[in-house]
Amino acid sequence: MNEIRPIHYKIHLEPDLAKFQFTGKLELLLEVPAPAPEISLNTLDLAIWKCTLMGQGQDDVCAFSVDPRKEELKIFFPRPVSGEVSLVIDYVGEINNRMAGFYRSRYVRDGKERYAAVTQFEESDARRAFPCFDHPAMKATFEVEMLIDGALTAISNTAVAEERRLEDGRKLVRFERTPNMSTYLVFFGAGEFEFIQDPGEVLIRVAAVPGKAQQGKYSLEFLRKALTFCEQYYGIKYPLSKLDLIAIADFAFGAMENWGAITFRENLVLHDPDKTSKAGEERMCVVIAHELAHQWFGNLVTPEDWKYLWLNESFATYFGYGVVDHYYPEWDLWEQFLQGQTQVALDRDALQETFSIEIPGGDHVVINASTAPIIYNKGGSILRQVESYVGKEAFRRGLGLYLRKYQYRCASSRDLWEALEEASAKPVSTMMSNWIGQPGFPMVTVEREGANLRLTQQRFTYLNAPSDQVWLIPVSVRVFYGDGPSKEMATLLDAKSAILDMGAGAVAYKINDGQSGFYRVRYLDSDNLKKLGKQIASKGLSPADRWGIQDDLYAMVKRGDAKQEDYLEFLSHYSEEDASLPLSSIAANLHHAFLVQEGNPRDRVASVGRALFERVLENIGYEPGLQDRHTTSILRDQILWQAALYGSTKAEKFCMTQFSLLLKEQKVHPDIQRSVMQVGASCGNRETFGWFVGRLNSSESEHERMNMLIAIGCFKDREVLERVKRYALEEVPDRNKFVPIGVMSENPIAIPFLWDWYQANLPALERFHPVHYERVIAALVPVCGLGREEEVRSFFQEYMKKQEKLRDVVKLSLERLEIHSRMRQA
Repeated sequence: MNEIRPIHYKIHLEPDLAKFQFTGKLELLLEVPAPAPEISLNTLDLAIWKCTLMGQGQDDVCAFSVDPRKEELKIFFPRPVSGEVSLVIDYVGEINNRMAGFYRSRYVRDGKERYAAVTQFEESDARRAFPCFDHPAMKATFEVEMLIDGALTAISNTAVAEERRLEDGRKLVRFERTPNMSTYLVFFGAGEFEFIQDPGEVLIRVAAVPGKAQQGKYSLEFLRKALTFCEQYYGIKYPLSKLDLIAIADFAFGAMENWGAITFRENLVLHDPDKTSKAGEERMCVVIAHELAHQWFGNLVTPEDWKYLWLNESFATYFGYGVVDHYYPEWDLWEQFLQGQTQVALDRDALQETFSIEIPGGDHVVINASTAPIIYNKGGSILRQVESYVGKEAFRRGLGLYLRKYQYRCASSRDLWEALEEASAKPVSTMMSNWIGQPGFPMVTVEREGANLRLTQQRFTYLNAPSDQVWLIPVSVRVFYGDGPSKEMATLLDAKSAILDMGAGAVAYKINDGQSGFYRVRYLDSDNLKKLGKQIASKGLSPADRWGIQDDLYAMVKRGDAKQEDYLEFLSHYSEEDASLPLSSIAANLHHAFLVQEGNPRDRVASVGRALFERVLENIGYEPGLQDRHTTSILRDQILWQAALYGSTKAEKFCMTQFSLLLKEQKVHPDIQRSVMQVGASCGNRETFGWFVGRLNSSESEHERMNMLIAIGCFKDREVLERVKRYALEEVPDRNKFVPIGVMSENPIAIPFLWDWYQANLPALERFHPVHYERVIAALVPVCGLGREEEVRSFFQEYMKKQEKLRDVVKLSLERLEIHSRMRQA
């Protein structure tokens, strides 16, 4: 190979938080295999001052050019060079307010505005902070040093190697050299950071702005457990001497896995027992475990191209649940995985506008509203299917082989399949290239023919999309016999159809036993569905199977193969349901139908939902109890709000009594704070909105602020809703502006007015962080465009010509609008 590659970056930075600028000096050591007259690096929004070729006793200033459109810095050598080549680049940049690159994060201390300077580089924003080869395959070592104000603290990926105070009051902080790693994993920051720590074999710390570090104890304790699990499971020690969890006030995503310096939104790493709910605690643990898994999957072994990004995110998603389940099995994480990950992936991948997990043409893949459910949710779900196929121990051995072989290097999908194949002696490569390499997923249609089942596969899409695709589907079947016992059967469906012999005496059958397979099931035998309903009612099926049957049926409603009333009538089998997984799914499906429908069909949904949730709330209690199961606590907060939305006077009265306590500055249990605030807003007026604004301004808990931002999107008063819209655009911090807008897109009172509002406020919305603006489009269009379909399509047909980067999210949103329009007309 004659590719020029980086060997080592030495980055010197001098951030100025008063002017929001920084100066930088990069010393870059390169390996140039053949004589080269020039070199190209990535750069964006940097002013390059000087480029110097360092030589033996002779330094040559080089000519250079910058192409902003290509984000390219081209340096012209005075003569062709080869071998190890050293460059020095002097430059300046902005500490921007875009939550990308080297940016500023605002917080308030002692009533005054303060800022920290931090970085966010994935996927391709390291080039905003230093010129570089900004591609994951271009691994190198890094050495960072920062010259900062003497009162500030600097953090980077590695431990501090030297800290020296200068005569002018500033200090120079130099960090240890990193392992071989990709540019997107580099982190550096400077601010008023405070720490709590646990020394151990690896020093672990939580960093936060002054006064908040002590809220990191919950996360620190879990991190130590999770680190122990990962080292033991993967069979490879964490390779750095320290690991930081850094709470950042202004953060666009949930978290970022920078090696040794993981960054988070505050509510995902800081814990307040009076504000953080059980759902919040679970989310914190899952996200910490997710980012920790990245220290191996992504950091230690990196995808050789962005098309293999799923090797990072799918494994982190999978182990985010697996690690937490190991320590908190009573949380039923793998059941929650089905609703929180698999269902989301099935819904996204059922669109015609989809793509494979291994994204084609992955030269530059952006994680956004279109790609994330495929890379994260579907990828994690497929790994669950793989583990079920090869077995837990073989899966573990295979991952160990993969990590040991490619540590500090880059890998592709085939490298992982070969390792799993070696460990399991099963044809993993053939199966997984089939699942990873093609878009969509199958539906298995099942029909009884005497003692046999005829299984037929086809691609599942909500809208008609003829396809000749075939998957290798590990199909598991639970067969029930007349004398009571049941038997599990399995087959590999590798053709369009196959016959499975159930034997004599079969009464009923459940396809996808345990719900480990990533496919939908359609039962053509209505009598079998009725018998499964009886198994549901008697709890003869597991919660996962009770979840799967009704969720598959609702997917058929969205597809047009079943009527909404079929689904609502089938829910009668769940009248005594007490498991959180199926109830949570039913709540989500009823809420979807409620938003999409109007008139009598909507009233029918509300009637079913109100009766079901009032019965559940009577059973579990409206108030949280000390003996509540973890999942019960989460479910209560979900269905309290929905019961009130569907007209439950009992739920509304309870929540309003609780809300009155908040108005008096009294405590409400954190496990119901969100739903109480939602009902309080829904029944509130201008004075109520004023209370929310005051509380938002004074609250120091991001968890509480998120609850309130969700709540203000629930007002029914139209005048107040106008205020909420203005407040969202003008007062809410950039990191959270999308939150109340997304909630208003699920508010039946706000929905009719949001499309016009969107068009009228387009310039302000376009200034949102790109991922947040996509979330706004994905939330508004599919519901708020109902009844105005042609107008919406016409608008976006022209809009996409000017906003090419939004094409994916616009297309999926318009497809969902079409699905919803058909449901409404059915």
